[in-house]
Amino acid sequence: MSRRRAILASAATAFTMSAAPAAANTTQGGSQCGSLPPEPIPTQVPARESFLDVPGARLWFWDTGGNGPAVVLSHPGSGSALSWPYQQPVFAKAGYRVIAYSRRGHYKSTMPEPGNPGVGADDLHALVNHLGLRRFHLIGAALGGYYATDYALLHPERLHSLVILSSFMGISDPEYLRVTEWLRPPGFSAMRHDFLELSPYYRAANEAGARKWLEISDKSLGGHDIESQKLSSPISWARLETLRVRTLLVGGDADLYLPPPILRMITAHLPASSSIIYSKVGHSASWERPSEFNRDVLKFLSGGRFPRETCR
Repeated sequence: MSRRRAILASAATAFTMSAAPAAANTTQGGSQCGSLPPEPIPTQVPARESFLDVPGARLWFWDTGGNGPAVVLSHPGSGSALSWPYQQPVFAKAGYRVIAYSRRGHYKSTMPEPGNPGVGADDLHALVNHLGLRRFHLIGAALGGYYATDYALLHPERLHSLVILSSFMGISDPEYLRVTEWLRPPGFSAMRHDFLELSPYYRAANEAGARKWLEISDKSLGGHDIESQKLSSPISWARLETLRVRTLLVGGDADLYLPPPILRMITAHLPASSSIIYSKVGHSASWERPSEFNRDVLKFLSGGRFPRETCR
C-alpha cells in the first residue's frame, strides 16, 4: 500500500472510530447533555515579571518561583503569557514553580525582525537556561505546541514530561497537511479568534468568559499580524516517532482546527503517549474546562497514567 493510501486509510479508520461507541479502553465521564457551568478566574499568586534579551528580540516572562518542579507554559498563537490565569495559581498551589513567557511580537515582547522571526525552540532554551532549570515539565498549546514538540525532540533530557493541547505539532507530512487544510474552508482564518477557538457550547453558556478570553487575545496580539517563529527542522512522522518524553495529548470534540480523528492520527505515531478528549470543548480546554484540565494535567505531571484515550 502506498504511503498516501495508508494515511487515508488511517484517517478513515479514525473517523469510523469517532462515530462508534466508546471502546473498552476509553473512559467516559461527565454529562452528555449538561451545560458547562461558568468558572470564575481564580486570584493569581504573586509572580516575578522580567525580560530576557535573546538575539534580535526581548522576551517578557513571569515566574512564580519556589523550590518545586518547574512547569513552563508555551501559549497559543492567539495568546501570550497572559493566557494562563486558570492554571497559574492552581499549579503553584499544587507545589509547582510556574513560568510563562510571551513569544516575539506577543504581549510585552518585542516584534520579530521582518523575515527573521527566530527559532521558537531556541528562545525557549534561552529562557530555561536563564532561569537555571535543569529539568522541567513543558505544556504547549496550539501554535505553542509546535515549539514545545520541537524542543522535546531537540532536548529530551531536559524534560520530565510534555503536554500538548490542541496542536498540529508542526507536522509537515504532505498528506497530513492536505487533510487538515481541507477541514478549513476559504476565509476560515479571517474569522474571529473566539469563534474559531471556543466551542459554541462555551460561548452560548458563558458570554462573560468568552469576552474575557477575547480581551486577553486582543491584548496579546496588540492589533498586529505576527510572523510565526520557525522550527529547528521539519517535523516529519519519522522524526515525531523518535519522541521519547512522556507525552499527554489534549483536545476537544468541538475543536474546529483539530477534531478527534486528527488527534488520533497524531497519537498513532506516538506509541507511548496518552490522550484526553473533552466533550463539548473547542480549541481551548484549559479555558473552557479549567478545573478538569488542571486536575488531569496535575495528575499526569505527578506521574499518573491514563488509558490510550480518555473521553470526558
